[in-house]
Amino acid sequence: MSSTLRILCGLLCCLAAFFVLSHAERAFADTIAVQSAELRLEGDEYVLNAQFDVAFNPTLEEALQKGVSLYFILEFELTRPRWYWVDEKVAQWAVQYRISYSPLTQQYRVTSGLLSQQFGSLEEVEHLLSRVVSRPVISKEALSKDDRYDAAVRLRLDVTQLPKPFQLNALASREWSLQSEWYRWSFVP
Repeated sequence: MSSTLRILCGLLCCLAAFFVLSHAERAFADTIAVQSAELRLEGDEYVLNAQFDVAFNPTLEEALQKGVSLYFILEFELTRPRWYWVDEKVAQWAVQYRISYSPLTQQYRVTSGLLSQQFGSLEEVEHLLSRVVSRPVISKEALSKDDRYDAAVRLRLDVTQLPKPFQLNALASREWSLQSEWYRWSFVP
């Protein structure tokens, strides 16, 4: 009887440990919340303004500290719904941000295209990724005044740009899945 009781207690402890670890993993599986997004006319162009809630988890911070560059992609789509066919894609683009850390200067570098900026703290990097301000989307003439359009935006960590060993780790662990869902809204010019 005592050996059966010990086995049962051991099994319950294993189940409790599994339950705690699976909940702890979900706590680190962060998502990026989209706080707001809008299209606004500035001059002859519509521009995108968006606000995200970006917070790096400890796994991503440690990877940066150890020299792994992280790539984030900001994606935008503008479609015109059609009842008789699939929706027409009016505009679609993506911007890639490369984030790296230099232990020598103890600064973070954010690169997008040919532009590069240095930051002294990870909070400043998170603030930069969190705000999209007046990013040109489409010219005023390209949109019909009477039509309704559907806009969508998201920000995500691109795990395909990670070194191969980290890509395998990213498939097995939810700590590497930092992304927002598509944030969609209707827009009438």
